Amino acid sequence: MCDDLTEEDNIAFEKKGGAVNRRDFSKLSIAAITAMMAPSAGVFADDTILESDVTVDMASGQSDCYFVRPSTGKHPGILLWPDIKGLRPAFKAMGRRLAKQGYSVLVVNPFYRDAKAPVVGPDASFRDPDTRKFLIGMARKLTQDASMSDARDYIKFIDAQESVDTSKKIGTMGYCMGGPLIMRTAGAVPSRVGAAASFHGGGLVRDSEDSPHLLIPNSPAHVLHAIAENDDERFPDAKNVLRAAYEKAGIPAEIEVYKGTLHGWCPPDSPVYNKEQAEKAWSRLLALFETALV
Repeated sequence: MCDDLTEEDNIAFEKKGGAVNRRDFSKLSIAAITAMMAPSAGVFADDTILESDVTVDMASGQSDCYFVRPSTGKHPGILLWPDIKGLRPAFKAMGRRLAKQGYSVLVVNPFYRDAKAPVVGPDASFRDPDTRKFLIGMARKLTQDASMSDARDYIKFIDAQESVDTSKKIGTMGYCMGGPLIMRTAGAVPSRVGAAASFHGGGLVRDSEDSPHLLIPNSPAHVLHAIAENDDERFPDAKNVLRAAYEKAGIPAEIEVYKGTLHGWCPPDSPVYNKEQAEKAWSRLLALFETALV
C-alpha cells in the first residue's frame, strides 16, 4: 500500500527525470484518461455503453458507485476496487474500457462510510501530510470483517442488475489497497467469484491472523497478481508465500513482478504511470476473465 517509502521512491523517480512538473503532469494525466475514454477497439462500440452513478445499500450505510455496462445483453459482473485515492475519473475510464469488452462493471467508493467520491481533488498528492493522514485514516476502517461485508453487499447489487449474467462467475480487480480487498472478496463470496486480480497490491502477506493470503484456501477463484518492482524489492518473500499458498490450495495463479515499475504504475492519472507495463497487465486481466468467468 502507499506509504512514506513509496513516496520516497516516487520522488527519486522524479529527480531522475521520470516525471514532469505537477502542472504538466495534470495535463498529461487528463490526456491519458481522455485517450482511454475515446473510441477504441472493443467488443462493443462506445455508443452502445451505458453508464450510471448508482447508490448501493450496504450494511454500514449507502455507497455511491459507478456502474457501466453494454446496453444490450447479459454479461459477467465485475467488482472494481480503486486504489487509496478512491473512485475518480481514472477508474471510471477503466471501468468503461472493461465494459466495452463485454462486462458489467461496478466501480465502488470504498470510503463511503466517510465521504462521497471523489474523496480528494484531482491534484491531491499522497506526499502531502494532511492528504496522506486523511486517506490512511479511511483506509484503516476497511478491516477484514468490514471489507468482506462490503464485498457481499456489492456482489448482491451486481447480481440484481438486468445486464448481469448470473450464470457466469463474477470477477474482481483491485489496485494498491484494493489488492487485499480482491482476496477478501473472493473469500467472502467463494461461490460467485471466479477470478481475482490485483495490481501493485499492498499488504497481501502480513504477519497477522487477518493476513489476506490466509484466505486463499477459502476460494477457488483463479488469480492474477501484478507486482510492482519496488514493492518486490521491499518485500521479496511475499510472492513466494503467495505462490506456495496457491499451489497448496490447487488454485491457478499468475504472479509476476513487472520490471521497471513503481507502486501505482497502472492508473493513467498516476505520476508513475507506465503505459507499456500497464497495457501488459491489462491484457493479462482480460485473459484471466476470458478463461475463468465461466
